[in-house]
Amino acid sequence: MSNNNQFKTAVVGLGYQSHEDHLPALKNIQNIDLVAVCDKDKDKLSAFKKENKKIAVYNNIEKMLKKHQLDFAIVVLPHNEHYNVTKKLISNKIHILKEKPFAVNLKEGVEIMKLAQKNKIQIMTTLQRRYNPIYTTFFQLIDKIGTPFYIDIRYHFYVNNPHEGWRGIRQQAGGGCLIDMGYHMIDLLVWYFGLPEKVFAEFSCNAVCNVKYDAEDTISILFKYIKCLWGTMLISRVVPPKEEYFYIYGTHGIIKIKRGLIERLNSKGDVLESLTRQSSWPSAATDQIEYFLKVITGERKNITSPEFNFNHLAFIEACYRANNSNKYVNPHKLIKDVYEKQIGD
Repeated sequence: MSNNNQFKTAVVGLGYQSHEDHLPALKNIQNIDLVAVCDKDKDKLSAFKKENKKIAVYNNIEKMLKKHQLDFAIVVLPHNEHYNVTKKLISNKIHILKEKPFAVNLKEGVEIMKLAQKNKIQIMTTLQRRYNPIYTTFFQLIDKIGTPFYIDIRYHFYVNNPHEGWRGIRQQAGGGCLIDMGYHMIDLLVWYFGLPEKVFAEFSCNAVCNVKYDAEDTISILFKYIKCLWGTMLISRVVPPKEEYFYIYGTHGIIKIKRGLIERLNSKGDVLESLTRQSSWPSAATDQIEYFLKVITGERKNITSPEFNFNHLAFIEACYRANNSNKYVNPHKLIKDVYEKQIGD
């Protein structure tokens, strides 16, 4: 941290998420000095420079790192570009707040974790719902609905071009809609209930006629826990209308969570209590960065650390393996197998 108590930072990647969340949030935090941005798209850099004349712009991360001593960087890149940039930042002793997914697979995730530990670097994955009171209120309500027995999760919307860009190429994205938008729903599931014991999945890449692409546009998942708890998850980039919800059914009631709304209902479906919140995402992005600063200084625990994200990556890999094998896969075993092999190497 610089002598004037300012955290010097840079944003790597000037896509939608940077402009929607991270750049506005950085402007709201007084003890942060945004000194540079980096993107390989020169048009994006030019547009940014017109509005932010005092902030340096780079189309090459090596040049940026030679010019600036950074305390942390925010990485907002396509999935296939995270890995090399993350390793460069770690090697330069720069803490990292990065967009999901943490990695494109478990093997890569363990490698990044080991490198970060060696260099004493904090990496935190951006999962904004954790900083939104709608989602944290769940923990105040869960004991009121008795024993949960079924979970229903849906997150879907419609785009007419799911095959276009890096998101339509599995090798670049690490998967399709599951590892992209579905990562947030996996995070809620793991945060609330832990990692399931068994996972099965069916998915498709058939929403566009006469076009071949291999990153799933729709996936349906069946998951099970040991204690008589099971559920389903539907993730899609081609199913209208836009909808996102997380429902938990218990022996004494129901919890329904949507964007901006959480409700507790009795078993008949009558609303007993509710909480609403509007305009929640910008403040959640700000809260997330402020929390990360406290992680860097040792004041807070890293709640979305590399180790925790192994759960998400194992869930995703279990879904793909289950689809290939046509049988349930245990994601806990995947973590054990990959982690023990790489730690032992």
